[in-house]
Amino acid sequence: MKNEALTYIGQAKKGMFLPLPLYAFRIPAGFPSPAEDYMEGELDLNEELVDCAEATFFMKVSGDSMIDAGIMPGGMLVVDRSLEARHGQIVIAVLDGQLTVKRLFDRGGHIQLRPENPKYQPIKISKEQDLQIWGVVTNVITRLD
Repeated sequence: MKNEALTYIGQAKKGMFLPLPLYAFRIPAGFPSPAEDYMEGELDLNEELVDCAEATFFMKVSGDSMIDAGIMPGGMLVVDRSLEARHGQIVIAVLDGQLTVKRLFDRGGHIQLRPENPKYQPIKISKEQDLQIWGVVTNVITRLD
């Protein structure tokens, strides 16, 4: 199975504020609606994306094993290391010293790291392997080209 590389980007800084405009209306994804010229205020993306600044990191993704979860190559992950990983969450795992992003399957003592792309098979974790959950993915930022 192809190993996915994650590139460490940086840690969120507490108190950082980059004001961006926030419009009060919701944009329809269906039929077009007349534009409203009303700005609600400013938006700090740290407030929206970061719960625990001291434990939050950003990582870039390479590889395509998680595309069906909306995680595309080149996408940015917001990872919170303060959260305890639970079954079904997308995690950053260190398996035998290699980083990967996968969905955690943990039922009845059977642990797997599951991809979200049918081209790849789940990774069944044996007792001989060293698995550490490095953090929980809380958000995905994907650039639309």
